[in-house]
Amino acid sequence: MTKKSLVKRYLIAGLLIWVPLVITLWVLNLLVSTMDQTLLLLPPEYRTESWLGVHIPGMGVVLTVLIVFVTGVLAANIIGQRLVTFWEGVLARIPVVNAIYNGVKQVSDRLFLPGGQAFRKALLVQWPREGMWTIAFLTGQPGGDVVNHLKGDYLSIYVPTTPNPTGGYFVMVPKSEVIELDMTVDEALKYVISMGVVAPNGASRRSSVARPAVPQQKAVNE
Repeated sequence: MTKKSLVKRYLIAGLLIWVPLVITLWVLNLLVSTMDQTLLLLPPEYRTESWLGVHIPGMGVVLTVLIVFVTGVLAANIIGQRLVTFWEGVLARIPVVNAIYNGVKQVSDRLFLPGGQAFRKALLVQWPREGMWTIAFLTGQPGGDVVNHLKGDYLSIYVPTTPNPTGGYFVMVPKSEVIELDMTVDEALKYVISMGVVAPNGASRRSSVARPAVPQQKAVNE
């Protein structure tokens, strides 16, 4: 092995160590800095600068967790539930705010309530055009007046962007054009976030099995 290739090898090995570490620290610092902004809501005499003389990074995280925890404790009893019901009733009377709050609440209930599943199954769909495939997630079935305008069985799916899966597209596709993947939702999310670099466990075994054509593929079971 030449000196040039040896140096290149060591540089790549160093990057594989430092790049994930630096990105992780950067994300953590961003989260902590954002949550530290909640300290600005406190009166000056209650901030760490007043009673310790220095600003302590991360106190915003502690404060945020404490506020969320106390809110949960209060909302878990009868009096708290009545207050929440009253507050939601007030918001329901405010135009625009009502639509935003109800939409966000339904999504958060689906995400955080015990047994809630925002993403039910990992799917393979043709996107953004025929012949190109990507991973999507089953979110349910079309509802409301939408059903009256769709002929046949359709599924509601979410097509995430990469490497940030919180952005994406909500689309309704024919059930016959969807392939249910033999992988968990967590594996599929990891696959999307890594831009296809981190393949799910057992992917090589499954990839050896030829997938049927779209007209013959397995329909997603509800």
